Amino acid sequence: MNTGTAQSLYTNLCSHRDSYLQRGRDASRLTIPTLLPDDGTTGSTRFPTPYQSVGARGVNNLASALLLSLLPPNAPFFRLVVDEKAKREMDEVDPNIKHEIDRAMSGIERAVQREIETSSIRIGLFEAAKQLLVSGNCLLCIDEGTMRVIRLDRYVITRDPMGNPEKIIIRETLAPNSLPENIREDITGNLSANEKTVDLYTCIKYMEDGAVEVFQEVKGILLPDSIGSYKADENPYVPLRMMRVDGEDYGRGYVEQYFGDLKSLEALSQAIVEGSAASAKVLFLVNPNGTTRARTLAESPNGAIREGSAGDVSVLQVAKQADFSVALSTMRAIEERLSYAFLLTESTIRNAERVTAEEVRLVTQSIERQLGGIYSVLSQEFQLPLVRRLMHTMSKKGQLPKIPKNMVKPAVVTGIEALGRGNDLNKLDIYIAGIGQALGPQVLSEYINMREYLSRRASALGIDIEGLVKSEEQLQAERQQQQQMMMMQQATQSLGPGAMGIAKERVAQQGEQQ
Repeated sequence: MNTGTAQSLYTNLCSHRDSYLQRGRDASRLTIPTLLPDDGTTGSTRFPTPYQSVGARGVNNLASALLLSLLPPNAPFFRLVVDEKAKREMDEVDPNIKHEIDRAMSGIERAVQREIETSSIRIGLFEAAKQLLVSGNCLLCIDEGTMRVIRLDRYVITRDPMGNPEKIIIRETLAPNSLPENIREDITGNLSANEKTVDLYTCIKYMEDGAVEVFQEVKGILLPDSIGSYKADENPYVPLRMMRVDGEDYGRGYVEQYFGDLKSLEALSQAIVEGSAASAKVLFLVNPNGTTRARTLAESPNGAIREGSAGDVSVLQVAKQADFSVALSTMRAIEERLSYAFLLTESTIRNAERVTAEEVRLVTQSIERQLGGIYSVLSQEFQLPLVRRLMHTMSKKGQLPKIPKNMVKPAVVTGIEALGRGNDLNKLDIYIAGIGQALGPQVLSEYINMREYLSRRASALGIDIEGLVKSEEQLQAERQQQQQMMMMQQATQSLGPGAMGIAKERVAQQGEQQ
C-alpha cells in the first residue's frame, strides 16, 4: 500500500462495500435506526420511529447475551494452557511443579480479568455486539484498556481467500485544528472557504507474519509521526464479523436472516395502529331531511333534553373487526418466531398456571443453541486477539510476568465451549437422576463413584475442585477417627470408665498393624 493513494483506494473499495452497507441500514431502520444512519446525518437529525419494538428489544437482548457470554462477569473467559510437550518435560523433572505452574497461570488469568473489569472494554463490546447484529461488521481499536468501535460506514476492508484481513482503511472526519502543527499550515492552505473539516485516512496493511504496518494521510499528505508497525500480538485493530461467508470481505448481520419477518411485522403493526386510530374516532351523522339539527347536538351539554328524533342520528363505524383480527393473529405469530430468534424467552414460554422450572430451562437451552455459530466466529476473531493484546500491554507495563509464547497459549472457555460443557452437565444430571428414580438411592450409592461424579460436574461448570472436595486420604483419616470414637464409646459403656485406657491401646495396636 503506497502512500498518497489512501483516498483513491478507499473510494474504489467503497463500491464493493455499498451492498453490505445498504442491507445494514435497512436492518437498522427496523430495529434501532441510530445504529447505522444514512450519510449526512447529524446530532439534530430526526430518525424514523418503527411501529414495533420487537426488533429493538431483540437486538438489545441478544447483545446483552453475547456480552455476558464473551466476557462473563467475575470469571475468566480463557485459560492459559501448557503445551503437551512442555507438560511431559515438566513431569519428568518434577511431577509437583505442574500444580505450581497452574496456580501461577491462574493468577495471570485473574489479573487479566481485573483489567477488563476496571476498563471500558465491556461498554465498547456491547456497542460492537449491536453493530454486529444489525450490520454484521465493525472494527475495534483496543488501546491502553479502552475499546473504540468503528461502524461499517467508516472503514473498508479486503480479505484473502481464507478470510484473513489484508488491508483496512479508516476514514475519520475532524477539524483542521486537531492536526499536528507541523502540517497544519499545509493542510489549511489547500482548503476552500466552504471546507470546515478534513478527512483523515488511517491505512493498515497485514504482512505475511501477522504483523501490520500503519500510516495516516490527510489531503494526500503523509503524517510522519503516524508511520509505524505492530507485531501480531500488539495489533490494536480487530475487524469483526457476525456471519462469515467464504470468499466475501464482509460479514452478514444476524438481523438480515429475519428481515422478512421484521418487515412484515412493521407493515402489520403500522396497519393496525393506523386502523385502530381511525376506529377510535367518534363521528355522529345527522339526517339532513330529519327534524334533528346538527347544531343542536353539537351545542348541547351532557344530559340535556332537546327536541328531536333518534332515527335522525347515527354513529359512523369502520366495521373492520374481522379484518383486524386476521392481521393481529398473523402479527402475533410473527412476534413468536422473532422471540425465539432473539432469545426473548419470556415470550416463548407457554402461558399457563403451572410452568415447571425444567420446562423453562429446556426452552432457554434450545434457544441458546442458535448462537453456536456466532460464538465460534467471535471466539477466534475477538476473544483470542483481545487476550493477546491485553497480556502484551500488561506485560509491557510490568503488571504481568513474561510468558514463553511457544509453551503457554490462551484457550477460550466460554461461548461454544461453555455450551458444550453445559450439555455434558445436563446429560450427567439426567443420567444420575434417572438411576436414582428407577433403582433407588441404595443402588446409586453402590454402583456410582460419587467422587468421580463430583469431579465431572465441576469440570462441566468450569470449577477447580482442588482443596474443595476431600481427597481419599482425608476421607480415610476421617473414617478411622470415627471408628476410634465408636470403639471408645462402646468400651466405656460395657466396661466402665476404667476401660478407656484399654480401648486406646487397642486402637493404637490397630493403627500400627495398618
